[in-house]
Amino acid sequence: MKNLFLIFSFLICTGLFGQKFTEQDSLRGSITPERAWWNLNYYHLDIKVNPDEKYISGSNTIRYQVLNAEQVLQVDLQPPLKIEKITQDGSELDFSSKINAHFVTLKKEQVVGEFNEIVVHYSGQPKEAIRAPWDGGFSWKKDNNNKHFVATSCQGLGASVWWPNKDHMYDEVDSMAISLNVPKNLIGVANGRLKKISEETETKTFHWFVANPINNYGVNVNIGDYVHFGEKFEGEKGILDMDYYVLRDNLEKAKEQFKQSPMMMEAFEHWFGPYPFYEDSFKLVEVPYLGMEHQSSITYGNQYQQGYLGRDLSGSGWGLKFDFIIIHEAGHEWFANNITYKDIADMWVHEGFTSYSENLYLDYHFGKEAAEDYVIGLRNNIQNDKPIIGQYNVNQRGSGDMYYKGSNMLHTIRQLVNDDEKWRQILRGLNKDFYHQTVTTGQIENYLSEHTGIDLSKVFDQYLRTTDIPVFEYRLNGKHLEYRYSNIVNGFEMPLRVKVNNQMDGIIPTSEWQSYKDAVGENAIAVDRNYYVSLEEVK
Repeated sequence: MKNLFLIFSFLICTGLFGQKFTEQDSLRGSITPERAWWNLNYYHLDIKVNPDEKYISGSNTIRYQVLNAEQVLQVDLQPPLKIEKITQDGSELDFSSKINAHFVTLKKEQVVGEFNEIVVHYSGQPKEAIRAPWDGGFSWKKDNNNKHFVATSCQGLGASVWWPNKDHMYDEVDSMAISLNVPKNLIGVANGRLKKISEETETKTFHWFVANPINNYGVNVNIGDYVHFGEKFEGEKGILDMDYYVLRDNLEKAKEQFKQSPMMMEAFEHWFGPYPFYEDSFKLVEVPYLGMEHQSSITYGNQYQQGYLGRDLSGSGWGLKFDFIIIHEAGHEWFANNITYKDIADMWVHEGFTSYSENLYLDYHFGKEAAEDYVIGLRNNIQNDKPIIGQYNVNQRGSGDMYYKGSNMLHTIRQLVNDDEKWRQILRGLNKDFYHQTVTTGQIENYLSEHTGIDLSKVFDQYLRTTDIPVFEYRLNGKHLEYRYSNIVNGFEMPLRVKVNNQMDGIIPTSEWQSYKDAVGENAIAVDRNYYVSLEEVK
């Protein structure tokens, strides 16, 4: 197995897969032999944050179950943070390092089926986020009263940018404790539920607990002069606690803007099924950057504006009917935190479905036509620069088109299903059948094909794996209409609704010219706008 991994790493590093990647890319992005033999069970992240010095210190207890009897274990932590020591059962262990990856040699015999723990002690000044949340790290800011305002974000770059862990998405920890020590005049907020607060002379420690599986980048800590308010939501699984932590000066604005939170929850439970983390509650936490989908601790920085910092991304007008960060980032609780990709190459599973959730929010509260206007308007943002799916096993995501193109692909599939209740049950079924799981794009694609009863494989190949948008070509030969698809993958035969002679009709174009069944008049042919295809007349 190790030899196969080395061969694979060589192929990647030498560029034989089309793009050059480093050994560090494969150590970060693949399931290495030193990761594969053990399964995560529990973390206890115990961290002290000193905002004055931009310094953190602490430990992470990693409990795991032995799947195969091996003696070397990989833990990830990125410079400039340093591991001080690693222990098991009180005994200090040797380890070697390859930049971000650290290989721990265990003394204790690892017995299949047993649960063991190591404790990783670390400290340092972590990478500072320059453009959070896109680059990642710690955001060290001040509020308007000159009090510290601190937060973390780390998708893509990896959670190991600020705490030691098994930094690969395939293996989610089953539960997690977070002990967050901060200056006494501040509040520390993390994922899950607050269990207790312990006070020291100059600091306080906030003890949080996450009862559900959580992905590494979904873990966060936020520190500020927060005030708290909350409400109870009567949801599909009972009473859900919805809590809000905002800067003191923004309390009244938040009370008004966050009225959209229960509206979001109502719409998304309708479309996707019960909120996946009732045991851990739902939180919105104000941060000094735009926002992020941290599980049960959604971070918010949209400045209490509608749209995306006051802008309508769709250009339709409907994007100003909701606060983008509340709706989009909370949508990730279903697609990202409940259903999580195993490899970031499949990031469309997070972003395509969640971008589509904005459309479904509008559908629920403002009607189907509003939703259509919005998602179709998003097409103007699509670049078609590279495929949506990235390179596997090297921590590489695909095109940013995964958002708007992904949502329009799903909107197109809704047209193919042509039964809105069936489509809703499919979306709910995804969240039920893949509840708290990590998945591949293949699993999602196969599920949608199976449950729609439509072979969608060519649809996925077209929209996820190429930059080509199908072109519906037509030509008029007297009163005879001929049509076909161009710019398509082999075998693409997606049904389409078209308007001919002022009447909507269903057809199945292929790459070959076909003749329309009836003669046509002078009115031009039109394609139903809800399908993401182009229309072109061939002279």
